[in-house]
Amino acid sequence: MKEMPSNFIHDIIDAELAAGITTKVHTRYPPEPNGYLHIGHAKAIWISSGTAKKYGGMFNLRYDDTNPTKEDEEYVKSIYEDLLWLGANPDGGVFYGSDYFDKCYEYAIKLIKDGEAFVCDLTFDEMREYRGTLTEPGKESPWRNRSIEENLELFEEMKDGKYPDGAKTLRAKIDMSSPNIVMRDPVIYRILHVEHYRQGNKWCIYPMYDYAHPIQDAIEGITYSLCSLEFENNRPLYDWVCDKIGFDPRPHQYEFAKLKLEHTVMGKRYLRKMVETNFVDGWDDPRMITLCGLRRRGYTPSAIHDFLGRVGIAKANSLVEIELLEHCIREELNATAERRIAVLEPIKVVITNYPEDKVEYFAVSNNPNDPDAGTRDLPFTREIYIERSDFEEIPPPKFFRLKPDGEVRLMGAYIIKCENVIKNSNGEITEIHCTYDPETGGKNPPDGRKIKGTIHWVSAEHAIEADVMLYDNLFTIENTNDIPEDKTYDDYLNPDSIIKLTGCKLEKSLENMEQDVRYQFVRNGYFIRDSKYANTFNRIVTLKDGYAKGM
Repeated sequence: MKEMPSNFIHDIIDAELAAGITTKVHTRYPPEPNGYLHIGHAKAIWISSGTAKKYGGMFNLRYDDTNPTKEDEEYVKSIYEDLLWLGANPDGGVFYGSDYFDKCYEYAIKLIKDGEAFVCDLTFDEMREYRGTLTEPGKESPWRNRSIEENLELFEEMKDGKYPDGAKTLRAKIDMSSPNIVMRDPVIYRILHVEHYRQGNKWCIYPMYDYAHPIQDAIEGITYSLCSLEFENNRPLYDWVCDKIGFDPRPHQYEFAKLKLEHTVMGKRYLRKMVETNFVDGWDDPRMITLCGLRRRGYTPSAIHDFLGRVGIAKANSLVEIELLEHCIREELNATAERRIAVLEPIKVVITNYPEDKVEYFAVSNNPNDPDAGTRDLPFTREIYIERSDFEEIPPPKFFRLKPDGEVRLMGAYIIKCENVIKNSNGEITEIHCTYDPETGGKNPPDGRKIKGTIHWVSAEHAIEADVMLYDNLFTIENTNDIPEDKTYDDYLNPDSIIKLTGCKLEKSLENMEQDVRYQFVRNGYFIRDSKYANTFNRIVTLKDGYAKGM
């Protein structure tokens, strides 16, 4: 991972290190294991891990598993794999929020004894009514002034399972007239009779994230708790918890803008819905913006880091063009990916004046941008395949590919001329019969005639057959936050987000292509072998750069 560029967070750290406010940089990433990570999470990981690395500090992975209703070991494993894939090694350790449940309970007892928390009997709907609005203060709970002794007894009974879900909560006693609604006596514990995937049935009360998170940070020695801008209003509560419990030294929270990307939805709830309804092929569907989906699609960690570095770190939210993400992987692969030939929608060409039993080989470059990549030999035979779109029986103006009585160069090989078109009983073209100029093998015609078009091809005898998946955006709308109230995400799902091509003809060198190797299929884009289905190749990105005009 490259060193992160300076930003406003690093300016704060530089000032605090210089002033002696802190002496180390220790960060963490606290994902909830209730789904797979996506590109938005990659930004948070990149910021926290990259910041620690830049300052020679430590970086922790801590699973925020304080809500047992949707958490699962499957997500725990996937999160760890994604972090390692991104190069974000949790050298400070791997922790679980649920391992701090005893300490959270202990500190809750302290808050009750100090008169800073109380057991409340209001339902969540009633609390919403009591909370007030942005312009009107809230009302205090009728149970706010219970004695310390009664609160301790009730809280213990909550822990012992004497009350059903929602019957009681433990709330911080702060200020119901605070202009920040978050500070209006927030709930810090709720009753949930749900088995925890790691703790089993030990607990039936669970701490709220805003209460547990600063405790976890303080225990682990985190100095900089970096999070997205949506938690900015929660920072006073973070500080309140640290101050009332008395942590010294204590962590500090700083916020940055979330990553918002065109044509994407990043809410785990909707991503899970697409998986559970089988609209997509699992969390790693190459159309998904999940990290495992991007990995299966063929994106690299370095391209994602490049993308995040170009997006930068700011305090203001903005919508990023998805073409920038595509540009980053395209730019990388243009320099590094070797070239191969794949005819995605093949039609057979018979070169009638070429010997039937002859095979000759033409050397073609593996990567024109890298002389050290060398060349490979392509077999040439009487029968070849070309792209169906490279022939037009009635060509439009300025069509410089194959057409009746027209000539075209086969890339790296001969010039051929269309002599005849063979059709079936339905009038569909099944073969194109051509002749070749034997004086043009890998060189210009000796008579000086100009051939404007060059097309790719594969030998019919030596080609292998495979399926190719062409992917596009999952959503047709650019900004999925702008969907009208009478519409849903479902109304903007792209019916053409995936196109499966069968019977594609590929050069034989791709037969034993390793899964993690990326190639440019000349004139067709960049591709990788699919990790789930045999003999299938996924298009990573097209050759055409839609972002270049905006750079």
